[in-house]
Amino acid sequence: MLILFFRKKRTDHAIQIDSVTDLFKKLEKVPDFIHFEHKGKDFTCWISFIQTLVDVEYLHRDVFPYLYSDQTHNLTEVQDQIPTEKVIRTKDLSLIQSRLLDGYTIIQESEKKPDCLIIPSVKIKGREIEKSENETSVLGPREAFVESADLNINLIRKRIPIPQFMFEDMRIGKISKTRICVIYIDGIANKDNIQTVKQRIHDLEITSMIDSTMLALMISDNNNSIFPQFIDTERPDRVAGALYEGKIAVIVDGSPNALILPASIIEFFVAFDDYFLVWPIATAYRLLRLFAVAFSVISSSVYVAILTYHYQLIPDNLIPSLFTSRTTIPYAPLSEVLVLEIMIELLREAVARLPTKVGQTIGIVGGIVVGTASVQAGIVSNFLLIIIALSALSAFITPNYRMAATIRFIRFPFILSAQILGLLGISLCFLIFVNHLTRLTSLGRPYIEPIYPTRISDLKDAFIRLPLNFQNMRPLFLRPSDSKRFNNQRAHEKVGPKHSELDD
Repeated sequence: MLILFFRKKRTDHAIQIDSVTDLFKKLEKVPDFIHFEHKGKDFTCWISFIQTLVDVEYLHRDVFPYLYSDQTHNLTEVQDQIPTEKVIRTKDLSLIQSRLLDGYTIIQESEKKPDCLIIPSVKIKGREIEKSENETSVLGPREAFVESADLNINLIRKRIPIPQFMFEDMRIGKISKTRICVIYIDGIANKDNIQTVKQRIHDLEITSMIDSTMLALMISDNNNSIFPQFIDTERPDRVAGALYEGKIAVIVDGSPNALILPASIIEFFVAFDDYFLVWPIATAYRLLRLFAVAFSVISSSVYVAILTYHYQLIPDNLIPSLFTSRTTIPYAPLSEVLVLEIMIELLREAVARLPTKVGQTIGIVGGIVVGTASVQAGIVSNFLLIIIALSALSAFITPNYRMAATIRFIRFPFILSAQILGLLGISLCFLIFVNHLTRLTSLGRPYIEPIYPTRISDLKDAFIRLPLNFQNMRPLFLRPSDSKRFNNQRAHEKVGPKHSELDD
């Protein structure tokens, strides 16, 4: 323990920086760090920046010419002359270090003076806005987030053009100093929710932060749960819709996904395209997804339970074909199911990791060849092959990738429970998961709301999606500061001239 203690202390001392001079000496070993003396007519200064982060053309065009001006004799006059917004003058070492490593330019009158001028000169370069890949859209906008936090905020702000749109910048990561943006609509979002999110992010003890999904795992209410407690999305329109409801969004600089919180389990099965369809069709699709999830979870386990313990439940007209397909199978139903389930997961993982064109080919050819060969070799029955194929398709119908992965995983506890106790084992496994879900929360809010606790008003946009003019209240489980969306009575009125006026 003493050895570890002294090692840690020596490491901290090695990276300690006490002054701006120490900072620049530390960066001298970095090839792209530029630090030179600039001599003007009446003013001499030291300029420092990281070449790969700054827009050098901008510096030579809009900053350096003012350093040669006859009206420039000190930092104050430089600050007044340069036509750039957000120029900062400071002696704060931590601010100077963070801004320098973000792509800002530092100007000093002398190398030994801590007084510095910080000029924005960040090179804005990144991926262009493209279509969403993981959340494909049939109807509605097709823009997707990119890795730039500023551009992502722009995509959200143009959908919420109101002065109440707020976001707060935070920095986390002992080394990375990653920028985190907490976004909300002032006057709608619950203040306790906002404070909870900010406090959890602020209290994180971590070296670096790479992606928003890492942040979601760290600030979740229950880090050991296999169920995702926050929605991660790459669609700006979905984030804007959530903010209008009173939720909070979190953006991590460098990540193409935003987090939406809090969330309930029903929202993971809602596609944003549902709001662009008439309500009967949208409701039908939602019920289809929920049915597909239930079928994906229990279909394989019911097969194992019936063939192992409950033959009497098999319909008489199905018994001949079922037993004919299993006459050449040398394995028990459990082994048969596990072999095929693992085979499907291997194919899915291979398709996900390979390049797109190659992955599609492997998925189609591999599924056909492996499935046909397995049946012909007598390893699995053709009846089970149909069940597993439908189960895999049902799992992929879930709009959220993280929830789809959870659905695929929880099939295996149900299969093992079915082998041990049959249908009773499936029931006990179901009760265990229900007990876990009732205890689970998202940002302190019930995870399976509006099922438990039951809230009738929130059911208008849960299993069914009623017309939008019936949804005049924001979800109660969010506890929004302003719970009313619009006037319900006026929403049902038909605006326009009456028939008599048209006849005239």
